[in-house]
Amino acid sequence: MIRKARPSDLDSIVDIYDAIFRREEKSGQRYTNWQRGLYPTRDTARKAGKAGTLYVDERGGDIAAAVNLNQIQPREYGDIPWTIPAKPEEVLVIHTLAVHPVIAGRGLGRQFVAFAEGLAAGMGCKVVRLDTYEGNRPARAFYEKLGYHLAGCAPFHFEGVLDETLACFEKELS
Repeated sequence: MIRKARPSDLDSIVDIYDAIFRREEKSGQRYTNWQRGLYPTRDTARKAGKAGTLYVDERGGDIAAAVNLNQIQPREYGDIPWTIPAKPEEVLVIHTLAVHPVIAGRGLGRQFVAFAEGLAAGMGCKVVRLDTYEGNRPARAFYEKLGYHLAGCAPFHFEGVLDETLACFEKELS
């Protein structure tokens, strides 16, 4: 069940981030380019929760996934040649979609994206946008499979802590 996160969910959300870090460290495959202690952190989740934009997927009493859904477009989005014209209030942005690795591949990501699209439509948005690390081939393929198209790549100083090139995707809502 997808719902707004509560302060009591923070430990579980941080556990998901930590599980992703551990999986990448153990496997040697770093798709996310997230960095332990820099992003995402407890403070990342806490701020989104306080803003009322943090959502979780609760399964059997456990938090299985989390995402931040808001209308905040990073400054670097101005460098992207978006093809779907929209005013800022007509854009919903997916940030930090994290599914616990133990249950990854079971459709939770797809459900969260569908939830985001429904939320956006209900808010009167025309488009959903997101970004992912350019080297995150699984995420790029995932979003493309869901009908998102690559609008462009650009260097970001992400969250003021990470210098990276991000691939930016968009999908028009009908």
